[in-house]
Amino acid sequence: MVAPGSVGSRLGAVFPFLLVLVDLQYEGAECGVNADVEKHLELGKKLLAAGQLADALSQFHAAVDGDPDNYIAYYRRATVFLAMGKSKAALPDLTKVIELKMDFTAARLQRGHLLLKQGKLDEAEEDFKRVLKSNPSEHEEKEAQSQLVKADEMQRLRSQALGAFESADYTAAITFLDTILEVCVWDAELRELRAECFIKEGEPRKAISDLKAASKLKNDNTEAFYRISTLYYQLGDHELSLSEVRECLKLDQDHKRCFAHYKQVKKLNKMIESAEELIRDGRYTDATSKYESVMKTEPSVAEYTIRSKERICHCFSKDEKPVEAIRICSEVLQLEPDNVNALKDRAEAYLIEEMYDEAIQDYEAAQEHNENDQQIREGLEKAQRLLKQSQKRDYYKILGVKRNAKKQEIIKAYRKLALQWHPDNFQNEEEKKKAEKKFIDIAAAKEVLSDPEMRKKFDDGEDPLDAESQQGGGGNPFHRSWNSWQGFNPFSSGGPFRFKFHFN
Repeated sequence: MVAPGSVGSRLGAVFPFLLVLVDLQYEGAECGVNADVEKHLELGKKLLAAGQLADALSQFHAAVDGDPDNYIAYYRRATVFLAMGKSKAALPDLTKVIELKMDFTAARLQRGHLLLKQGKLDEAEEDFKRVLKSNPSEHEEKEAQSQLVKADEMQRLRSQALGAFESADYTAAITFLDTILEVCVWDAELRELRAECFIKEGEPRKAISDLKAASKLKNDNTEAFYRISTLYYQLGDHELSLSEVRECLKLDQDHKRCFAHYKQVKKLNKMIESAEELIRDGRYTDATSKYESVMKTEPSVAEYTIRSKERICHCFSKDEKPVEAIRICSEVLQLEPDNVNALKDRAEAYLIEEMYDEAIQDYEAAQEHNENDQQIREGLEKAQRLLKQSQKRDYYKILGVKRNAKKQEIIKAYRKLALQWHPDNFQNEEEKKKAEKKFIDIAAAKEVLSDPEMRKKFDDGEDPLDAESQQGGGGNPFHRSWNSWQGFNPFSSGGPFRFKFHFN
């Protein structure tokens, strides 16, 4: 008997008739085996029962080599192949068993099962019918009848699936094929047919899944690899497309369609890799040009245009070209409103343009789709601080410069405004007071924006000269009255010019 938990027991749970293998008695006289073959068979049987499949297979290989007409050796080797998941290798051995011993119903029943899984319904039905005519055991008869009914049902469903496909009713065809492929799991043609239906229904990724299975089920299936590669290409996944078309060329290096597609994908892949390297190096202008070339190289696949624009949007944002960034990011978001990358990059561009409400809206929209993104969270907090700050004193606006202005631009603007609003220029008391306030703001703006540390604080939404912004409360050491600026030379910024003011 078969020990519980043994390989024979596990196989028997799926194919009960395989238990005949373990209980099958050696028929040396009938098979005419020699002592060495008998030894290999017995040792292989023990190894199989112990679950040592590779070692058992070696013993059955030796038994077959020692006696090519020994049906038991073929049957046991087929069983090991099945236990190892190698049904293709098992099928020829089962056929050989049947040739050598026509009344071996267990082998015929097993072959019928494999043929049914492969979708070879006529051949499977023939095996099941032969079992029923060969004086089977009660269990074998019940199994054969059950499988014959199943094979007949698969025939009917296949006809309906083909009819639905020809009528362009792809949804119905998929429904029929789903049911068939639960039984005929190794039928490459039916998987390819269902892949065609998925493509027609606009579900390319499901088609890829079926075609990948078909590429394994059918030898040298260059067509499947070609279709998988083109589908990945249409989806914008150039790297996987390149990988799959290479598999096609491994099977047939002269395959015309695969070779032509390979050249196109390789060219595009190289351009994209080059563009990404430029981005990593901070060469955003060059990267933008490279992605513009990508769009020209493949104008017929919309996915590459969208992805290229998404990356150009990123480049403009990082290169502090807010107007261009907002324009191109908006084009992407018109097509993909939930594109988190475009939302983040446009939000950063809005910050440079001091459009804080718009930046907050983009960050909040991005956060809805990726609430754990730290960059989004920090960007949103910064935008909210800057909005609050803009409602108070904005040093950039005071000097009339952009947030990305260089230090030289800041000093130049400061000199011009300090000269314009110096209180000595005004005689009217009211005008003088107004000028004093203006001059203090101008000087404060220069102090903050010309100091890298203070400017960074301000850019992050904190006013280093505002007592409310300083932690710990208390007085503000940076707050200055007009008197504190008396005698201060606003033009001594390290340049060659010196100005002296006389105060009344």
